[in-house]
Amino acid sequence: MNSRNLKGLGVIAAATALTLAGCATHAPSGRYAGERPAVAASGRLEAQAMAFESFMRRARGIDAGFSSASDVSEGLQVGAGYDPRQLEAGMVAYAALAALQEPGFVAGVRRAGRGGDLARRLTADPSAALDLPGGEAAAARARAALARQGEGLSASGKRVKSAAYSVQRQSWSKSKVADPRGRLARVKSISAAGYRPAPGDEAQLRQAVAEGGRRGGGASPVIARGVALAALSVAGESSRGQSLLSEPRAGSCLRIAKLNLYQCLASAGPHYEDIYCLGQHAMMETASCVADAARAPASRRVASR
Repeated sequence: MNSRNLKGLGVIAAATALTLAGCATHAPSGRYAGERPAVAASGRLEAQAMAFESFMRRARGIDAGFSSASDVSEGLQVGAGYDPRQLEAGMVAYAALAALQEPGFVAGVRRAGRGGDLARRLTADPSAALDLPGGEAAAARARAALARQGEGLSASGKRVKSAAYSVQRQSWSKSKVADPRGRLARVKSISAAGYRPAPGDEAQLRQAVAEGGRRGGGASPVIARGVALAALSVAGESSRGQSLLSEPRAGSCLRIAKLNLYQCLASAGPHYEDIYCLGQHAMMETASCVADAARAPASRRVASR
């Protein structure tokens, strides 16, 4: 067994590569910046955003310095720790909290909300939120926030994937996984369990969202939904935004990444192949889904020029 086996495992993702590929100005304000809140997001929206931020932070922190089979097992437990649907909703909620950091947007929605039909318009067409005063700036904040999360996890995933090759100098890494079926079953169980709040998660969410910054480009469906959710929160209508928490393209991307992880683990033999599965599918592909969700589809970017 040598590094050629890893290339074989990479074939698993080849069939879905096209799907995955297709798939600071103002100072931060509000409760997440530690100042007097501009608007209070609903507890449900915060909880959904925490599911996203918590997974991304913990997965980003996976140590690529594997020195034993137990290290690999621990890494897999962290990398498998999301339910695709929950992460999809959390991604939109996280974008919404980032959008709420734009003071001009919050003020603009408060003025626009006096007409009475704002909630109806936004739930019917989330992109209408971009036309609100400060809407484009709010989208730029949401885009930057999601992009940072995707880029951070991608960088960590590349280090883990690289370790799948370098770790082969250690004899333990070439040993077969003792109970591959049990290992796969545990990973699936962890995935199905989804997010469970841990001490400090709320503070970590506030800190992450308060980083601020803006990033240009057209608004993706996820970003548009996030900005619309933020507007509904300002208008006191967040309960009407449940349908906005699902975005088909992003959701499909996350589900494919998770299925690729399962397929990779089912085909893996020695521990170093498990490391490859972790870095490539649990981390890099998931990061790609998040990064893609922060970008507008290519056709929209061309049309916006």
